[in-house]
Amino acid sequence: MSSRALSFGAMAEAYERFRPGYPAELVDLVTAYAGRPARTALEIGAGTGKATRLFARRGITVTATEPDAAMLAELREHVPANVRTVRAAFEDLRPGERYDLVYAAAALHWTDPENRWPRMAALLEPGGVFASCGGPVRLTDLAVEEAVREARSPFLATDEVPSPDGTPPEQPMQWPGTELQRSAWFEDVRQSVVERRLTMSARDYVGYLSTVSAYLVLPAPEQREVFGRIERALPATVEIMADITVHLARRRPAPFPVPAAGERGQP
Repeated sequence: MSSRALSFGAMAEAYERFRPGYPAELVDLVTAYAGRPARTALEIGAGTGKATRLFARRGITVTATEPDAAMLAELREHVPANVRTVRAAFEDLRPGERYDLVYAAAALHWTDPENRWPRMAALLEPGGVFASCGGPVRLTDLAVEEAVREARSPFLATDEVPSPDGTPPEQPMQWPGTELQRSAWFEDVRQSVVERRLTMSARDYVGYLSTVSAYLVLPAPEQREVFGRIERALPATVEIMADITVHLARRRPAPFPVPAAGERGQP
């Protein structure tokens, strides 16, 4: 797991305060695709529980996993009683209990690609659903976006996470749908977008940036400098585009055994 993946714990409270949550439409998409009630779910990289709460409030028994102790502690402050929490990275999970749903909210790109999909399949009931959601937050005003890019440029060329498999942004199917389509473990891969426009103060937008991994791995003096420059470049309030791309796939009800975590192989 990269240093960027492990950089969030120091900002757990800010992550909870400044990161946008998830709309109810996300759960509606997942449950409509599943076509049957999901009684149990496993969440990968739950963070402070923004998506956890959404699924748990629908009556799903969620097991929320998160490798960072500070993030997990923040999560435990906010989730209902039907959530079980486990400190673990995806790669540490061992097959045993299987779930109706396994999902990751803005976290899948931090998982190890080695045997990602056999591991995922091992955690799902045959016919169970995998869901991944996330997407960048961008300023809607192009002039403001350019001013921020210029303010950031001495420190970072970009603050986004590149596509893990190099899929260009103009391609209709984006990652992880591209990987799911190539995987023999999953079928019926779908991609949807939930459009969102939000307004926040310049200070809150900088607060959001303080939870972005590209900034978190900068030395503290550089963080202070870049955040100061960005805030000075912003108007009092900004509109952001925070669209959520949702990928859904179904674990094949295959007659072959699913390998234990760490084993290689395709069916």
